[in-house]
Parts: sequence; structure tokens; C-alpha cells
Amino acid sequence: MVPESKLEETEHGLVTASAGWFVVNACRARWVHREGRGAVLPFTGWWEEEAVPHFPQLGVNLFILAPGEPMGMYHGEEAQEDFLVLSGRCVLIVEGGERPLAQWDFVHCPAWTEHTIVGAGEDPGVVLAVGSRVADGIRFPANEAALKYGASAERDTTDGSEAYARFQPGHETPYREGWLPE
Repeated sequence: MVPESKLEETEHGLVTASAGWFVVNACRARWVHREGRGAVLPFTGWWEEEAVPHFPQLGVNLFILAPGEPMGMYHGEEAQEDFLVLSGRCVLIVEGGERPLAQWDFVHCPAWTEHTIVGAGEDPGVVLAVGSRVADGIRFPANEAALKYGASAERDTTDGSEAYARFQPGHETPYREGWLPE
């Protein structure tokens, strides 16, 4: 029998404290605000500053992107990633080109597809992101289309700290009223 995960109440919201199954409401969970890169809810119970994920195979994150905010730097990685726009508008930068995204658009990126998503329109974009944790390889190619949104490394690199150098580290925060549509 798989145990139920313990949910721990922190000053920033609920977070999983152990492996196992769980149910958590996004409005009660701990979020991470990343200046210039929006807010993210790592459903997996961890984020970049923490060492141990409770989801060893799959990353699941909910992003809130204001217009002009990139989800991440333009990159390609060894594992597939998938995205579903739940509300708002975004711009997908994929393989050097741009594609507008609207509510309910689904994006599938097979391994090594170069991509990122940037908030667009007047309201924040809400995007569910799912990706494998099994692979390690990643590259951040310099890309002109992504660079105009501030979503590209200045030069090709495989070093994430170099690619994200212009951004401050994220900080834990509780959910803010209005981030998610009613």
C-alpha cells in the first residue's frame, strides 16, 4: 500500500514533506516567485534551491507569466516536455520561430526540441508544465527570437548558472489572490 504524503504547513503555504500520494489545492500550496520570470508552483514539493524531489520521474509545475516574462531560458534537453495553456496568452519560441499560444493550446516538445514560453497579451498566462526527470543533458543555445524577449543565453552554453545569470534567485511565497482565474 502506498502511503499518503504528509503535507507540511509553512509560512508560505503547504508543501509535501514525504513521498507518497497527496491532494493539494494550488491556492493553499507554496509558490516560488522569480523576479522577471513569473511565479511557479512546483507540485513536486521542491524547487531549484532544494535537493531532493518527491517525484523522481516526472516534474509538474504551474506557471503564472505576466506579459514579457519568460518561463525559462531558451533550451533543449534530453527528455520530452509538455505544456498546456490554462488561461491567458503566451508566445512559444520553438526551433528559432515564434508561435502564439492561447487558452487550451497544448505544446509537445520531444527530446532536444529547443523552446521556451513567454507571457503575452494583457493578462497573465497560466501554463501547466510536465517533463521527465530521468535525463540530465541540457543546452542553452543563443537564439535571436528568444533574445528579443530576454529569454536566451548570450552565447551557447550547457551551464544553467551562466544561462540564468541575469536573474535573481526565486523566493518562497504564498499564493497571491488573483494569480489563478476563478
